Amino acid sequence: MIRTRLSVIILNYNTKELLSDCLKSVKAYMDEVCMEVIVSDNSSTDGSQDMIKKNFPWVKFIEGENEGFSKGNNRAKPFVNGELVLFLNPDTIVHKDVFAKTVRYLDEHLKVGAVTCKLLLQNGEMDKDIRRKFPTPRISFNKLVLGKTREYYYEDIPESATHEVEAIQGAFFLTYKKLLDKVGWFDERYFFDGEDVDLCYQIHKAGYTLVYYPDVYITHLKGVTKGKVKKWRFKVTDAQRRKLRLAGVASMELFYKKNLWDKYPLLFNYFVILGINLFKIIRYIKVVILSLY
Repeated sequence: MIRTRLSVIILNYNTKELLSDCLKSVKAYMDEVCMEVIVSDNSSTDGSQDMIKKNFPWVKFIEGENEGFSKGNNRAKPFVNGELVLFLNPDTIVHKDVFAKTVRYLDEHLKVGAVTCKLLLQNGEMDKDIRRKFPTPRISFNKLVLGKTREYYYEDIPESATHEVEAIQGAFFLTYKKLLDKVGWFDERYFFDGEDVDLCYQIHKAGYTLVYYPDVYITHLKGVTKGKVKKWRFKVTDAQRRKLRLAGVASMELFYKKNLWDKYPLLFNYFVILGINLFKIIRYIKVVILSLY
């Protein structure tokens, strides 16, 4: 019996057309690694379920309530047979050698706990969120207040260079199942945004490094699930869009309290939380104003 090396988990919510293209691209390169594909559906209403059953019968399909990114991905845990797990967004297109080379990289670098490849947006530019620093108070202040992103996005390191990073993006996140079991998979208190950064933090705490590996790439149609792409804007209601935008700020507070609170003086901690909540108010006002147009 052939051993399953890789389990690809794709979380879907009303992205039927994009998911179909994603699965077609995955199917084209499934022979690179012995793998299985699991689609976890968050109660889609666009016919995603019927599309998968009709066109992709080889996919393991599971579904549940829409309780966010973390719970949706974790739902697949009991169905995973692979030694490695790849979290892959439905708004991505996989290209040649992505599976083969990223799996091989982990095989050859035993101290690496997770790896990602290069993500290219439709305009050909790199998705900067694929390699990031942890959002410490200094890093976050420089990025959000001063607009200084060079350190946060590793902009001093060429996009073509393989290097260690603190955090990678959940759109393409390859790691070990045994490591996920050790650190607890995604923290389900995160509804949307921040869960991937938190998982990276736990992997670091477990004694492993994370690596950005740009020798292979996938295409990422970013922003669909948040309603940011005009063509797919109808997929997300205004209420859902507001919830997702505010969930990002709530994630900032959760990440800080969980991972950084004990690293700073108490008074400074309260100052940081105040700043996060002020940022939440500002974002809420912006979201409401945008929904009027």
